[in-house]
Amino acid sequence: MKEDDLIETYYAGAYWGARKESPEECGQRAEAMFTALRTVAPDFAHWLKQGRSRREALQRPIETDRATLAKMFRRGKDRVFEELGFRISGWNGASDDEASSFLISAGIHSEERIVNACVFDLPSQGLDGKEGPNAQRVLTANVLSGLVRAMAVGWEPEWAIATSRAHRELIPRPRPTRLWGWVTYYSDQVGRVPPLPAPVRMERVEDKGTLLVLTPERFTASNPEHVALAHRVGELLDRAGLLGPPLP
Repeated sequence: MKEDDLIETYYAGAYWGARKESPEECGQRAEAMFTALRTVAPDFAHWLKQGRSRREALQRPIETDRATLAKMFRRGKDRVFEELGFRISGWNGASDDEASSFLISAGIHSEERIVNACVFDLPSQGLDGKEGPNAQRVLTANVLSGLVRAMAVGWEPEWAIATSRAHRELIPRPRPTRLWGWVTYYSDQVGRVPPLPAPVRMERVEDKGTLLVLTPERFTASNPEHVALAHRVGELLDRAGLLGPPLP
């Protein structure tokens, strides 16, 4: 493995199919998620609108009450196709590789294969390979479990994940409809999660679904034991029908 491959970046995302919702309904869901996130990590407590410069953006805080968020969704409406829903985005004001940001596409009810999604880019190592305090704090099983849980409670997605992009690239193509990784959530509507081998931790998310954590330590694609565990778990999830058919 090349040295550059050791610099892994991480993301979190929740995904669901066509669901027609108003800006007010999207605002209510987003409020529930952001409210839950305030207790997960300080990185997720305050958000800013994006601007033409960092200085401008720092003067544009996002109020995460449902009324304000509904206005943001309304302004983020697709101007041509109503069925393509709404889009909003923001970031937490940290600099460069230490920042977290989000992009939400919701209210989509197109007959085409376009999914609704709530995706967070997470802090990572810098180009020098060093990791700042934000990445050290956020890239833990407990924090990412809290992030995925907040998305699951707020958006009620079919599935959600927080993992390494490098591991995602190791999944053979054609990839299944639903992926799996370090922290994964599956709605009960998708199916029931089967028993999984240690050290995988499983916990319920209210009456909505099941959250899985593959390892208590940071999951990396450069660790053969982690990759082998993920492969075994993927086989069991696939056998249980949770991954769905291959993408075209």
